[in-house]
Amino acid sequence: MKVREATEADVDAAVDTLTQALLDYPMTRACLDPDGYLERLTQYHRLFVAGIGLPHGRVWVTDDVSAVAIWFPPDMPAKVFAPHAEEFKQLAGSRADLTAEYGQAIALFHPRTPAWLLALAAVHPDRQRQGLGHAVISPGLAMADAANSPTFVETQDPANVGFYESFGFTVIAELELPHSGPMHYALYRPAARA
Repeated sequence: MKVREATEADVDAAVDTLTQALLDYPMTRACLDPDGYLERLTQYHRLFVAGIGLPHGRVWVTDDVSAVAIWFPPDMPAKVFAPHAEEFKQLAGSRADLTAEYGQAIALFHPRTPAWLLALAAVHPDRQRQGLGHAVISPGLAMADAANSPTFVETQDPANVGFYESFGFTVIAELELPHSGPMHYALYRPAARA
């Protein structure tokens, strides 16, 4: 399966893949208002792909867009998210305060030195366990290695921890999010020549 960088033409398919694959992801289930959840989740992924990933990061997909990985560069300023703050808050709906509290809690574990961030990665449920996740994540790791940059990923699904460890990531923090929230795992992969 060929992997390539995504284009605007891939947005709808990428959003569908992310939404189908992450339908029951612990963090979005906790942070998005359950009223109209599927619509909110779809819009959340559209915002990440079209509003942030494509214009400011790097997005890799398989040719059929059944697998997606969104990477944010080390020099991506936080202000990139500012124009979308109100939309994120609306998507969270009744859980906006909880989402903000979670954001503050997990920010404590972000790397203090610049690192590439694997922001989202998913494989459509019909195509999982075929190596496609590995295929779309690997170009970002190769790019970070070529730049001698560390990489960072977060997950709230314990099943993902071993998968990320297979790429050389190490768990640097575990946190049970407040208010009976999901477990949060922060994983770090040092620079290739560290």
